[in-house]
Amino acid sequence: MKRCFWVDEKSDIYKQYHDKEWGVPKYDDRELFELLILESFQAGLSWLTILKKREAFRLAYDNFNINKVVQYDDKKVEELLNNKDIIRCKNKIKASINNAKIFVDIQKEFGSFSNYIWGFSDNKIIKNITGKIIVSSPLSDKISKDLKKRGMKYVGTVIIYSYLQAIGVINDHDKDCFLY
Repeated sequence: MKRCFWVDEKSDIYKQYHDKEWGVPKYDDRELFELLILESFQAGLSWLTILKKREAFRLAYDNFNINKVVQYDDKKVEELLNNKDIIRCKNKIKASINNAKIFVDIQKEFGSFSNYIWGFSDNKIIKNITGKIIVSSPLSDKISKDLKKRGMKYVGTVIIYSYLQAIGVINDHDKDCFLY
């Protein structure tokens, strides 16, 4: 079975993520929040590193329960900074809490974050048919700019493009991948 070029065939966690999750359209706000936070933590690191720490992140972040994350205080920030099982970057941790609050504001404005994010593509999946590997697009530029304007951090266009791939807005499977 042929997979996308980036999948490490020796890594079961990577194969599982590619085969079952990556590029599958997601509409549940909890899942959308989790992946947004994980993508922001991935900045400067490999996705495999994040996948290996994903369960620890779920534990540390109350299973990405948005109502809990928005309540995190300095004590919780210290707890997260001392958690050796997650990425311990103070700026990313503080950004995740800030971004959670903005995520909630977006939910209130649009009825759900799903409505907001999928609205950028008119609720359609965009299939990359160029065969070229790209790391950003006019769509990711537009969403990144809007999220930054709202006050989110660690949501540059490359992170947002990766996020759109992860949540299935962009189908970027290789042409010879069995999931293309």
